[in-house]
Order: sequence, then C-alpha cells, then structure tokens
Amino acid sequence: MAAPHTSGEILDVNTRYHDVAADSYDAKWGIDFGQSGQQQVLLKLGKALGTKPRRGNFARSLEIGSGTGYFSLNLLQAGIIEEAVCTDISPGMLAALNANAKRLGVQVRTVRSEAGRLPFADESFDLVLGHAVLHHLPNLAESFVDFHRLLRPGGTVAFAGEPSRYGDRIARVPKYGASVAAPLWRRLLGARALSHDPNEDHDHTLEQYVDVHAFSPSELADFARDAGFTDVRVRGEELLANWFGWANRGLEATAEPDDVPLLWRQYAYHGYLLFQRLDGSLLEPYLPPAIFYNLMISGSRSEGPQPAPPAAR
Repeated sequence: MAAPHTSGEILDVNTRYHDVAADSYDAKWGIDFGQSGQQQVLLKLGKALGTKPRRGNFARSLEIGSGTGYFSLNLLQAGIIEEAVCTDISPGMLAALNANAKRLGVQVRTVRSEAGRLPFADESFDLVLGHAVLHHLPNLAESFVDFHRLLRPGGTVAFAGEPSRYGDRIARVPKYGASVAAPLWRRLLGARALSHDPNEDHDHTLEQYVDVHAFSPSELADFARDAGFTDVRVRGEELLANWFGWANRGLEATAEPDDVPLLWRQYAYHGYLLFQRLDGSLLEPYLPPAIFYNLMISGSRSEGPQPAPPAAR
C-alpha cells in the first residue's frame, strides 16, 4: 500500500496496526509493570522534567496515546499521580490497558479519542503526558494547542520517547548490522528463523507506516512554544543504549521467540541498563540533544492570564 498522507489515512493506519499489535505489545517491547518498569518510567519522566518526580506530584493526569498503560500504570503504582485518564485511538490498546490495570489492582479511566480533539473540559488536568506518541500524530500544532487548553494554570506537559531526525539515521547502522549478522547469530544460538504465518492479519504489516514524524529539538520546542507553553525544555536520551538495544532487538526479531535463550535475554536487558546509565551520566548532560535517538520535551502552562489560543500553523 502507499504511505498515508492525509490526517484520516494516518489515523486509520495507526488504529488498525495498534489494534492487532495490542495483545503482543508488552512482550514485544519488554514492557514491565513491576519495580523495574516503575524505575524506568520515573527515570524518563525525571529527565523530561529536569527534576525527580515525587509522590503526589500530580493530582490528575491525562495520557495521550497511552497504549497498554506503560507510563500511567507505573506512575499510579509509584504514587506520582493520584488519578489517571488515558486516551488512545485504538480500542485494542485500551482493552489491553484495562486488563493490565485490573491485574495490577489500580483504577484508571480510559477514553477513545484522537489527540487534537480531546473531549475534556478546559483546565481539567495537572499533567498531560505521553510516551512515543507524538511521532504518530498527524497535526501536532493542533494537538499542542489542545494540551495547553486542558492544563490548569501551573500545569505541566511532558512527552518522552520521540525519535530525533538525526538520531534515527544513526540508528540505521546497528539495525543494518543486525540484519547482516542474524543468520550466523541464529546458528550460534541454535535458534530457528522466524516463520511467518501466511494467514496472519495483514494489518501487522502496517508497522512501517505508523511513524509519520522524526524531530529536530528546535522543531519540537516550537510546537510547544507556539501553543503557549513556557519553560520549554528539550533533552536527548540514549545513544550507546540505543545502538546496543537496536542491535540486539534486530537479531531477536529474526528468530522464533521460544528459541532465544534466557541467558541471552538477561545479557541484552542488563547490557541495555548499563549503557543507559553511561548515557545518562557521561553523554546526555553534555552532548547536543539532536544526536540521541530519543527526544523528550516538557513545558508549563503559566499561572497568569492566558492569551487567546494561537491559530494552528
């Protein structure tokens, strides 16, 4: 199929893909809702905000494109937010989120909605957040205006996991390397090549079309500032960890999951955490955000009189 261009086409492709991906999404991306998952989410939110989040920081939050609940459910368990509302355009993802919430014993409200037309009253939330979602949205200017509208004065917007344009190009190196090395890697581990079911739902193949943006730091900041946000902050995340993670993920994606040894999975997981710590302490504070794979952005709605909403560009 041709790549989607209009807003309607982009929303349709994202809905169809994420519906069929929902059941296996947590396993595919290693999403965790235990102590490890909470630590990762707190780390990412702290980097985005520039300060360590603390219990009770936010009374009411709204997550955009919440998927299976990785950010909101972990933040609820950690006590950082007290009440969570989660939105997504995918009914399948919201069903998986509700199942996760029930299993974890936490309360969350889910609403199916697209980002630029959120069905909530003005000044309803203390935090609007998201993870790896902005690059799926067809109209970012309209969406940021809506985020600003929904925040109470003094409220915070924070997004993490957004691909940087330059960092995305750099990531092609380990991805290509993994594709070349995969046959030898499988032989060494005794793993079978992944078999593809010819009857598999064709909507799985839409993954190549769901990402519609990669950003420069200045471009991402402009969307927030143009919508009226102040104290806008953009930071880069993951360089070494990204190379290590994509190389391993690229190898694993070519093998039958049950054939990948536990020892390999432990090596990949702990190696990623090691390189993540190196990035955070040695590289992220000093190198320009544009070279990192992920960008994160935060900003505030000022507490003074609010100007009229800007026109969408």
